[in-house]
Amino acid sequence: MTAIKTIDLRSDTVTQPTAAMRAAMTSAELGDDVFAGDPTVNALQERIAAMLGKEAALFVPSGTQSNLVGIMTHCGRGDEYIVGQMAHTYRWEGGGAAVLGSVQPQPLEHQPDGTLALKDIEAAIKPIDAHFARSRLLALENTLGGKVLPMAYLAEATALARSRGLATHLDGARLFNAAVALGGDARTNARAMAALFDSVSVCFSKGLGAPVGSALVGSREFIAAAHRWRKMLGGGMRQAGVLAAAALYALDHHIDRLADDHALAQRLAHGLAALPGVSLEAPPQTNIVFADIAGPRAGGLMAHLKSRGVLATGSLYGQLSRMRFVTHLDVDAAGIDHALAAVREHLAA
Repeated sequence: MTAIKTIDLRSDTVTQPTAAMRAAMTSAELGDDVFAGDPTVNALQERIAAMLGKEAALFVPSGTQSNLVGIMTHCGRGDEYIVGQMAHTYRWEGGGAAVLGSVQPQPLEHQPDGTLALKDIEAAIKPIDAHFARSRLLALENTLGGKVLPMAYLAEATALARSRGLATHLDGARLFNAAVALGGDARTNARAMAALFDSVSVCFSKGLGAPVGSALVGSREFIAAAHRWRKMLGGGMRQAGVLAAAALYALDHHIDRLADDHALAQRLAHGLAALPGVSLEAPPQTNIVFADIAGPRAGGLMAHLKSRGVLATGSLYGQLSRMRFVTHLDVDAAGIDHALAAVREHLAA
């Protein structure tokens, strides 16, 4: 019996290192990064800082730690950061800023395009008064649920924050997806985006396809302070160059190919939209597709997909199933067509 090949659309975090990336990892020159002696980690930090136009960078195990270190470097005990309700730093990082940093989040509702209204940001900034937490930071995310926040908006929001004395942080877990989606040269776009923020977190283990790791970039003074927080949070790694080598390979080879993932998301969205009972939240801008499946067949869809070798994430609300599909370098057009056929088969049964 032939085994079913799994089409894993749960997230772009499920990617496996390519053969060439594994070779780069195997041949990486190593040292002890806690002593700042790993040459491959040092090279990665220099590379990503230069790419994003910042003075320095810090390699960390995860995007969650990168964001937490960034927030705790910007904010002290009793401070607050302004953030979106659906931002990863607020909703999906275990409340780390509050629990570990004693930093209060001030969450705001998103607009349909994923932005935070400038008037809402303005209204959320607290006056200098002992009754209030001290507003110190505006944290934005790009992409947000696959939506690209426009450059003009980012410029306006960060200018507002600066005018009120706030620092700015960008959760750029999928920064390069946004940069590719903006059109033109992705590296130029990423650098221009990063220039608007005091600090940026960028993830290597999502669409870029590395197995582990993120980087926090900013000024030399900021990264020096962040280094201390990384140590406290257990992020100091030893011969981490074996991981940094994968990230370096990804920066060299996997940025421009993100356009392929975006095209596959469009292919999937187009196919889903043609099926009865399926509606899309919006056309995908990058590599994430959200679809609502209504009717009595909605409840069994996840199990059926799994039986056909297709993995996705979703939630069931009565007779409505909200599904999320994420394309990445381990998925091709044939895999997308197989996933569509599995959805079609279930809805037609």
